[in-house]
Amino acid sequence: MKNVALHNLGCKVNSYEMDVMQQILQEKGYHIVPFDQRADIYIVNTCTVTNIADRKSRQMLHRAKQLNPEAIVVAVGCYVQTGQETIEKDDCVDLAVGNNRKRNIAEILAEYLAAREEAGREEAGREEAAREEVRRVQISVPQDKTLHGTTILDINHTEEYEEMSLKQTAEHTRAYIKVQDGCNQFCSYCAIPYARGRVRSRNPEAVMNEIRGLVAAGYKEVVLTGIHISSYGIDFEGKKAYSGESSLIDLIEKIHDIEGLERIRLGSLEPRLVTEEAARRLGGLPKLCPHFHLSLQSGSDHVLERMNRHYTAGEYYNGVEHLRRYFPCPAITTDIIVGFPGETEEEFRETEAFLEKVCFYEMHIFKYSRREGTAAASMPAQVPEQIKTWRSNVLLALAKRQSTEFRRHYIGSGAEVLLEEEKEIEGTAYLIGHTRDYVKAAVAKTPELHVNDTVRIHFHRFLTEEILV
Repeated sequence: MKNVALHNLGCKVNSYEMDVMQQILQEKGYHIVPFDQRADIYIVNTCTVTNIADRKSRQMLHRAKQLNPEAIVVAVGCYVQTGQETIEKDDCVDLAVGNNRKRNIAEILAEYLAAREEAGREEAGREEAAREEVRRVQISVPQDKTLHGTTILDINHTEEYEEMSLKQTAEHTRAYIKVQDGCNQFCSYCAIPYARGRVRSRNPEAVMNEIRGLVAAGYKEVVLTGIHISSYGIDFEGKKAYSGESSLIDLIEKIHDIEGLERIRLGSLEPRLVTEEAARRLGGLPKLCPHFHLSLQSGSDHVLERMNRHYTAGEYYNGVEHLRRYFPCPAITTDIIVGFPGETEEEFRETEAFLEKVCFYEMHIFKYSRREGTAAASMPAQVPEQIKTWRSNVLLALAKRQSTEFRRHYIGSGAEVLLEEEKEIEGTAYLIGHTRDYVKAAVAKTPELHVNDTVRIHFHRFLTEEILV
């Protein structure tokens, strides 16, 4: 039995795929060990969303080889897909597996191990012959280079959705469900369409079957995730995107009917999906959590145009208003990039004012990171790092204030909380979980309460900066 250590970098889609790979390997008899332990095989599920992500991927691959120089180091995923030439030259990487091949990890490993064993037998034969020669003429024969393997698809020309199915996850209450892969948006700062290919959607019945199995295993909440889930179904014949007729909403309505499932949560949504008809349909689903991540990136129309984001700040705001019409006080979260090439002080102030107007529950603030190979990398007027840092700090302070204000509205009222973990805070044992709109909450542990219980909590105060009790 070989020991395998796995490490994941990147998004929730990568996490889901890593969980499935681990499940497949366990079913094939591999023994899973922590990544910092000595293993026979190390698998790194890589990320390429930024140049920093590329560097972290390389660092983890090199760390694996340092942990055990004799181990097989396997690079998997997005960095493999976009950096094939670099990967193939990297002596720390023995095997490279691109996207849309992760479900075949056990077969790929078996083929590689068989080829390596055969190469070892051939090497042993050459070494024996060399020893005979040395005995005769006192010369040595150089060894061959270590076997190196790759299995990388042309991801930009595949229409196949890589079917995977998960039976359990590391989390005990919430399961992430991948429903879609690929992206057709081509935002000017993003390399993901080149790493993940075009939109490919999962068969609805396969999604339903996976969720039914997880619910039977005790999971109460599912989170629908993908590279661009708002595009779900646009590759199905006759389906429309970004309208009340969205295939994604059709899918959510089907999932809603699964008996025993308590909560449905959504990953990041395209703002154009949230029409009034879409919000009305979603508002009629009690199991759907009123927690919506609408990625904005900038509140300036000029910056949005340079980003190739396909909507205006006004259209974004209309989507938020639709959700607030059909959901009482929904949690709206977003992503913001500061310091995009050419962003002027006036454009930044437009973004700041827009964020004040919308009033988000949470904002993830990122400084623009130049990504080689994208259109934005060669744009003029790259913003100096010190200006990006200053702008980031301004918006981080705004995000903290708005997030506290959103949580504060719970004080003096109650909400349903799904308990997820036990944690000791200031000497007291608590069970920690989330409300339906993803506010973290705590209740003092008692013998009657357990992880995966759904309880109603009346909130009195902030236990910590982020947790209500």
